[in-house]
Amino acid sequence: MSQRVVTILIIALMVSAGASFVVYRLVRARISAAAAPPTADIVVAARTLDIGTLIKDSDVKTGEWVGPLPKGAVLRKDDAVGRGVVSSIYEGEPILDTRLAIAGAGAGLAATIPPGMRAVAVRVNEVVGVAGFVVPGMRVDVLITGNPGGSAGGGAKVRTLLQNIEVLSAGQNFQKDAEGKPIQVPVVNLLVTPEQAEILSLASNETRIQLILRNPLDTQAANTPGVGMSNLFNDAKPAAPPRPRGQAKPVATPVVAAPAPISPFLIEVLNGPKRSEVKFARKQEDQQQ
Repeated sequence: MSQRVVTILIIALMVSAGASFVVYRLVRARISAAAAPPTADIVVAARTLDIGTLIKDSDVKTGEWVGPLPKGAVLRKDDAVGRGVVSSIYEGEPILDTRLAIAGAGAGLAATIPPGMRAVAVRVNEVVGVAGFVVPGMRVDVLITGNPGGSAGGGAKVRTLLQNIEVLSAGQNFQKDAEGKPIQVPVVNLLVTPEQAEILSLASNETRIQLILRNPLDTQAANTPGVGMSNLFNDAKPAAPPRPRGQAKPVATPVVAAPAPISPFLIEVLNGPKRSEVKFARKQEDQQQ
């Protein structure tokens, strides 16, 4: 093989190697650019923000977010400053629009009330407040006890008025406690609709209210007719205890009435001046007739 051919082969290998390297770098750069997650600047909490906090400029900061943006993420600090917090936000967590009150609504308890809802205060004691376990975030049923129509003879009745009502605050505390510790307070605020607010206001003035604690996961409404005093003091006989399985039902023994005693009857016989009495036995058939 001549030196010229060898030189051509060497140059060809070098050109092909260089072209392969360039293509490899271009493909790798394109793959890296496609695989790299997107980044953006969003507003995050500079400290833990509790419910009812009015956000200040020092409470938030701008941070880099890698990956898809959370739904409703606030991108500018001006969109978060001056708004109330309706759900606790922890340090470093992105600020979401759904966890802030509407701009201009302020802070405190009023900012936590959703649009179209109302907060109604109910006076409670240790019994009505379920020994202090009616705390923010819990769900309760509202029972009322009273005398329907005001009649003295009808007796008191109790019925379930409202069901699955959220406790908005206990006293002046509207922070949800993860441990559910009891809090003794004189007043609780319930989150209701305007129609339920009217019903609850009338009931609190005219009847006695009892709050019944329920599981927050139990959202099914119970259909109860209510209970009156007549139901508690009725004369219904207690049901017979159930028979053990496999035991035959007892057969009732017929009761035969004892025959009534047969009384005799007398006939007076007159024979001239003589008078006598004759006693005859009466048959049972004649006595039954």
